[in-house]
Amino acid sequence: MANAKVIEAKQEAVNVVTGKLQNSITTVVADYRGLNVSQVTELRKQLREAGIEFQVLKNTLLRRATAAAELTELDEVLTGPTAVAFSANDAVAPAKILNDFAKKNDALKLKGGVVEGKVIGADQIKALAELPSREGLLSMLLSVLQAPVRNFALAVKAVAEKEEQSA
Repeated sequence: MANAKVIEAKQEAVNVVTGKLQNSITTVVADYRGLNVSQVTELRKQLREAGIEFQVLKNTLLRRATAAAELTELDEVLTGPTAVAFSANDAVAPAKILNDFAKKNDALKLKGGVVEGKVIGADQIKALAELPSREGLLSMLLSVLQAPVRNFALAVKAVAEKEEQSA
């Protein structure tokens, strides 16, 4: 009877992780071996402030969850100690935070991840981390959209000033 409860609890854990994999915009997998407690605490704090869930998970549990979520390509990086960051809101934030932390702490190694249902490698995670934040991208888009209107307004003003001078 105790075995049935243990199996049921493990299956529930797999279901929870499967749900997180499916509902996350971005999932980043990292090797945290070599980080001390204060470093892990600082990393968790930074991720929590950005609304990102960070967990240390067993590779067997993750493999079962990736199979259920049909993301088995991720299994290649599930070796050694594995920590996973799940973000349901921001596609860039987990990659950016983990990459910046890895630059300051050599012990943290990015392994790979999932972005919008597509499995990507560590190099692609680092490239994603170099992108501007969502707010930065939106401000760039806004400035691009405003430029024609601003130029038109300046042209109208110049014509109006020219008309005034000639009159």
